[in-house]
Amino acid sequence: MNDRRVVITGLGVVTPIGNDLETFWENLKNGISGISPVDAFDTTGYDCRFGGQVRNFEPKNYFNNPKDVRRTDRFAQLAMAAAKMAMTDSGLETEKVDRERFGVIVSSGIGGLKTLEDQHSALLDKGPSRVSPFTIPMLISNMASGLISMEYNLQGPNFCIATACATSNNAIGESWRMIKFGDADIFLAGGSEASLIPIGMAAFASMKALSTRNDDPQRASRPWDRDRDGFVMSEGAGVVVVEELEHAKARGATIYCELTGYGLSADAHHMTAPPPDGMGAVRAMRMALKHAQVRPDQIDYVNAHATSTGLGDLCETRAIKTVFGDHAKSVSISSTKSMTGHLLGGAGAVEMAACALAIRDSVIPPTINLDNPDEGCDLDYTPHLAKEKKVRVAVNNSFGFGGHNATLVASEFTG
Repeated sequence: MNDRRVVITGLGVVTPIGNDLETFWENLKNGISGISPVDAFDTTGYDCRFGGQVRNFEPKNYFNNPKDVRRTDRFAQLAMAAAKMAMTDSGLETEKVDRERFGVIVSSGIGGLKTLEDQHSALLDKGPSRVSPFTIPMLISNMASGLISMEYNLQGPNFCIATACATSNNAIGESWRMIKFGDADIFLAGGSEASLIPIGMAAFASMKALSTRNDDPQRASRPWDRDRDGFVMSEGAGVVVVEELEHAKARGATIYCELTGYGLSADAHHMTAPPPDGMGAVRAMRMALKHAQVRPDQIDYVNAHATSTGLGDLCETRAIKTVFGDHAKSVSISSTKSMTGHLLGGAGAVEMAACALAIRDSVIPPTINLDNPDEGCDLDYTPHLAKEKKVRVAVNNSFGFGGHNATLVASEFTG
């Protein structure tokens, strides 16, 4: 069954630079930052006081039952919205398909952190009788996937992958694998995160992982720049429709691209830092290229993990040089996190949507804020402005705490 081809037929995103696909893509191409001071809570006393908030989001627009809004954490609300957008974009909302062969892997790196924070406060302040009976269903990371399956009666494989910032790529990659193996024909796959809350910001800041450029938030996410000082945390979700090719063709679906490769590996090195030589990333990229049956010199675009951290950006550059050899100087690279910030478990799927649109429109989105490339960061990172370029094959990298690495390869669909 390994000859079953897999395509992407629907995209849904909810991000700090747009709550719909068109707005997201236009802002991405135009280098618009979605980073601003956090106003969802009082950040007085916090080392980092900004992030990528999803604004003007009405969860009630994505739930049939208004009670469900009160019974779901924000991460699940964002996931449901992205899933519904992907379903609409794919045309599947009006299609009759076999629900037993339609799966969901929509994941989260952290899950319902706001629920945990709120209910722990209720326990301490008001006692155990005031803890909500919905606490556990709201905070567990698999609930987004479960709720989406219930919304559409999708009875195929359904689970959640929690690999920190690699979560979405693993979700999409495992969907690809199961379709190729014949266990399903369609998946909604991706991830969501909503950790831009007091405990989330305090915890990441305590690790010294976040930028503290409080006087200039829109310029804080600056991958590969010598003045980068940490990543910018954001919230949001991305979901893509992953579908077996013949199934997609039979219903006349619009095909964005073909999903051709998936690679994954472990650093086995450190809880939060990559190995200096980037060899975990190297193994993931090489596996993905092998599955895709493409050479490194056939890659036109790399959507890098590049979060704007000192060690991470440099190690990924070293990994790209190792994998691509002489072609490393020619391949176009960018970090869309320079505009969206880091969506953690939602990042990979949002960046997969960017890759699919780059293939469709022959546009490389830029890396903004890259004013002075750091020593050793000497590749073509598409600084400041988008670039028109034919994209036949794109690589999407996501790497997570715990040493989790996941790479996807998407190719132009040519029939």
